Amino acid sequence: MGAALGSALKPAAGAVIWAAAGRSNATSKRAELADLVGVPDLASLAQRSDVIVSICPPHAAVEVAEQVAEALGDRPDRPVYVDANAVSPDTVRRVGTVLGAEHVVDGAVIGPPAWEAGHTVLLLSGAAAGAVAGLLRGSPFEARVLGTELGTASALKACYAMQSKAMPAVWLAVAAAARGYGVQDALGDLLARDGVDLTAVLDKLEAQAGPKAWRWVGEMEEAADTVAAVGVPDGFSRSAAEMYRRMAQERGTGS
Repeated sequence: MGAALGSALKPAAGAVIWAAAGRSNATSKRAELADLVGVPDLASLAQRSDVIVSICPPHAAVEVAEQVAEALGDRPDRPVYVDANAVSPDTVRRVGTVLGAEHVVDGAVIGPPAWEAGHTVLLLSGAAAGAVAGLLRGSPFEARVLGTELGTASALKACYAMQSKAMPAVWLAVAAAARGYGVQDALGDLLARDGVDLTAVLDKLEAQAGPKAWRWVGEMEEAADTVAAVGVPDGFSRSAAEMYRRMAQERGTGS
């Protein structure tokens, strides 16, 4: 996603840099193919950038913001910081506390890495949301400004993720319980009468979620925090987080 966003920003920015220290060969290759310029570390990036985009696992969002704040030091012309992570409104407001709310834009991506138009939306809110949307005009990302309040974009992303990630996780729980009681085949037969191919459903979910299950854990926890903050039961997302945690453990993957 970072490579795709960087590529989308190039026409307006001219040059897009990224912090290369400690990143994998695969990440470096994606950045190279997107024609992004690697700099040694986050400090170099922070001092040279007019706009900084954070794309990281949800649990690291605040830590990355703190590292950027430290790297900026006493730089007088503060860059715009786009937190484009799948976090709760409270988390993005914490980022605003770290970097100054007036400099932070709440961003949320709906869809896959965008290399062609029509598939991916970037939700934006915050004081500088309109300016960031302008940088992406004509790019494969459809930028939608939701207002000036931090947390609005993240709230919408969390609600969307409830149906795109929490609801499918019910099938993981159903299948796990059926296996535990030794009735998975019988369950599959019953579901087939209703037009549901359980094996196909699970195979599709494995293909979609499997490689990213460890990352979806954090997203579901943040979604749970989001709904809980407005008095909505958060058990759906907490349970989804646990099912994806188990999936990641079975695959031997993690952050």
